[in-house]
Amino acid sequence: MNNTPAVASPEVLLSARQLTKRFGGLAAVHDVSIDLWRQKIHAVIGPNGAGKSTLTNLLSGDLPPTSGTVQLGAKDITGRKPETISRHGLGRSYQKTNIFLPFTVWENVRLAAQSRDPQVWRWLSGAASRQAINERAEAALALAGLSAQRNAIAGNTSHGEQRQLEIAMTLATAPQVLLLDEPLAGMGVAEAERMVELLLKLKSTHAILLVEHDMDAVFALADHLTVMVNGEVIASGSPEAVRSNAQVQAAYLGDDH
Repeated sequence: MNNTPAVASPEVLLSARQLTKRFGGLAAVHDVSIDLWRQKIHAVIGPNGAGKSTLTNLLSGDLPPTSGTVQLGAKDITGRKPETISRHGLGRSYQKTNIFLPFTVWENVRLAAQSRDPQVWRWLSGAASRQAINERAEAALALAGLSAQRNAIAGNTSHGEQRQLEIAMTLATAPQVLLLDEPLAGMGVAEAERMVELLLKLKSTHAILLVEHDMDAVFALADHLTVMVNGEVIASGSPEAVRSNAQVQAAYLGDDH
């Protein structure tokens, strides 16, 4: 008799199946399936034009799929609008920072928290609703490590702090799933190290999709790794298995990384 306790399967928070996106005759993403699990970072890598950003757009609702499905928790979100998907618990950051540069760090995060419940201000302008929004913004600011910069003008902060701010704004919408598109882009060594620490901290309470070109960061962070080339998945598994995959080495890792 085997008395070994069963290991619980990780909780799937987002599941996409057989996603395809065509632009005319070109399939930018073809028959891609992917899962995101709570407390795990799933990194997607591949050369430029592999379909990584298009895949992210399909998951976030920024693009509707030609075919395939996307499930967020128990909800089918296929083809839904980004703001609807956001309210169901998906947050996304973009390659280019999407912040209001003349506003303070706090004002940016508070606006993002308010956007989570746009009806609040129309129907419930009372103190309780404002307090809930402020508390969500404060928590996001602290989690992103920006409490000390709360009164700084966003446009005067460093590049790394602006990337942290965008993640804080994403956190203020109370997501369970995070889609992060090149959060380390353009960072120096110290800033990149801080971002890696932040992502490891966020992993404890979120499911994370990480699209990133920094291979050192990818292999330091990823629990699961998917490699895309020409819109298709050529390998998916543990970082160790993917690193040793001959097809991956030939297509992507071999020459430059």
